Amino acid sequence: MTNLSSIPGIGKASLELLEAAGFSDAEALAKAGVEELSKELDRANSILQISKRAPPRGNVVKWIAAARDLTGVGENAVMEVTMPVNYELSPEVVTMLANAPFAIPLPGRVLMEQKLAVGDIPAAIMLNRYSGDLEVRVEDRVPTPKNVRPAVPSSNIRIADTSGTRMEMDTSRIKSIGATTNGLPVALPSETTPEDARVALIRGPRMETNKGRDPQSRRYIRGVLHSHPVSLTIGALVTLILMITVPAGVISAGLLLLSGEMPEKFGWVPKWFLVFPFILPVLGIAYLIWGVHGNCRICGQKLFVPRMCLKNSKAHHVPGLGHIIPLSLHILFFRWFRCTYCGTPVRLKK
Repeated sequence: MTNLSSIPGIGKASLELLEAAGFSDAEALAKAGVEELSKELDRANSILQISKRAPPRGNVVKWIAAARDLTGVGENAVMEVTMPVNYELSPEVVTMLANAPFAIPLPGRVLMEQKLAVGDIPAAIMLNRYSGDLEVRVEDRVPTPKNVRPAVPSSNIRIADTSGTRMEMDTSRIKSIGATTNGLPVALPSETTPEDARVALIRGPRMETNKGRDPQSRRYIRGVLHSHPVSLTIGALVTLILMITVPAGVISAGLLLLSGEMPEKFGWVPKWFLVFPFILPVLGIAYLIWGVHGNCRICGQKLFVPRMCLKNSKAHHVPGLGHIIPLSLHILFFRWFRCTYCGTPVRLKK
């Protein structure tokens, strides 16, 4: 079948209007009559309000002619135009929907065996925009659970007597909840377990953490709680110091070497510059302990290790500095960050 988008002159709104009127391909459009199609498009647009006005008759003539030239359908193959019917107003359909409170899910194993993607599954029919005859089946059928043993009568079980020997209830003494509480909502007691409190703390910070802070500012701590906030903070600090010390150590080592070779020109170089080359091995060991093992709690990617890959659009980034230095500064100053790879907000403060 030829798509309607291949016909010149059909825009996005006109394409949606034609599909709403029941024309999903060029073959169906080629078999339509000009007068009937113009009336049905005007009627469909008045109901669905897809565009400001329906397509003029001249455009409809051009579309049908182009569709016939494209498909080879003649004028003698004109078919009757059918408009969508709102089956949701049908009493039979209302009964069918009322008797179908459940949906049968499609197991993931079936998708894997049939090699189907989610996009390969057709969308359900909208009953208020369906054209043609609809088969309605109303059944009082409820799915029976599997692996349920039938009840076996036993002499040790006593069946309750429902013959009406109980005292009748005096309904005049029954009062509604609203009458007893003067219409005010009743707060039901809720029991919270330590596990529920732990999960709630992981998902969101405490109220006093962001008290008085603007939700739109960077000082507003957000995201899920990291499992090792102290180690990640130390990793950010060590990584930041190391990225500053490495170029400083290289420059200071070069200056100290020049001062020993040409003291008349580089005698101004102080001896304490030796601190930068000597501190590099210590920082390197600390980086291997805390920096390399600084991972995102959500995706598990290493945050302080450079990687040549696509980064998330929400990641902390400064042109010229990359991603690691802005990420480390954001962790140290604001106590939360967005993962460079998955973009999920993660906080380091309860």
